[in-house]
Amino acid sequence: MGLFSKKPTGPVIRKSVFEIHWDTEDPFTFASHHEDDYPHGNRQLAPPWEEIGGRDLGRDYDKRLGFRMYNGKVVPGFPMHAHWGYETLTYPRIGYVDHFDHKGAHGRFGFGDAQWVMASSRYSHCEMYPLVDQEGRNPNDITQIMINIPLERKNGENAVTTVWSEDIPVVRGEDWEATVLCGSFGGESAESPSPGTWALKENGVRIVRFQLEPGAVIKVDPAVEGANRNVYMTSGNGADLMGTPIMHNDRAKVEGGVEMTITNGETPAVIWLLEGRPIGQKMASFGPVILGSTKEVRAALDEIRKNEYAEWPFDVVDKVHLDEGTGRFISYPDGREERPRN
Repeated sequence: MGLFSKKPTGPVIRKSVFEIHWDTEDPFTFASHHEDDYPHGNRQLAPPWEEIGGRDLGRDYDKRLGFRMYNGKVVPGFPMHAHWGYETLTYPRIGYVDHFDHKGAHGRFGFGDAQWVMASSRYSHCEMYPLVDQEGRNPNDITQIMINIPLERKNGENAVTTVWSEDIPVVRGEDWEATVLCGSFGGESAESPSPGTWALKENGVRIVRFQLEPGAVIKVDPAVEGANRNVYMTSGNGADLMGTPIMHNDRAKVEGGVEMTITNGETPAVIWLLEGRPIGQKMASFGPVILGSTKEVRAALDEIRKNEYAEWPFDVVDKVHLDEGTGRFISYPDGREERPRN
């Protein structure tokens, strides 16, 4: 957890600054926001060599020429890696994600789709950012949020689900819109489709992305009793949060029992709301694993090291869909394939 700044007055409890990674509160364990302006892609759907030469490929988190490669060495993104003991929501507002997992599921989603991955048990996958436009630039805007699950639900069933943008509720008001990824707002609602999830309305889990035009005012009803509530301003040049100014890259912890009012400033802004009842259980974590004890975590890490490469069913660990014309889809190990309606 990051250090908060001095406590503001009023319903804003504390305020701090975040960067690419966000500090979160139970039931959330981690969140990150990737915003990059990638150049045109080549036949490998990768940046031109002259724009990635000299980088620390495999660990490139410094934005250079407008973009990062992250853990990718050819295509930007995250080659094969493990998750164990939590759920992940990935929301590419702009750009594509090519996804492959150790059970053989694979697909492409993006431009407003949402992917939910329940990694209750050991789960390995890669998430790459293919540069599909080979003539123009390939900007992206991708947010990933990890949500914990109770101890009694760990080491259970895993699942991967894509919710297409056409099926994600959006609420619109005067000079603003709200994308409801989880929970209820403005008469719309959504829940995680994963087995064993904590991200349910009954637990008060709410994940909403607000997009505000200059001067827009938005009101958010109180959180459920006992919920942690945080807002994150990922773009814009200032807004008023019930008397407390917030700026780009500010996180604010807000009292849950009040109606929350946000008045935007003079430039367009994006603000995220993450709230939910805490699970409140003592857990141990290291790297990609969150389980009940240090002993369990160490055993899990040993299992990952022994098995993840041996069980990977694809030819490379940073695989992308190279077929020209590949659209948005998900293919399951049993042969089923789903695509957006229309």
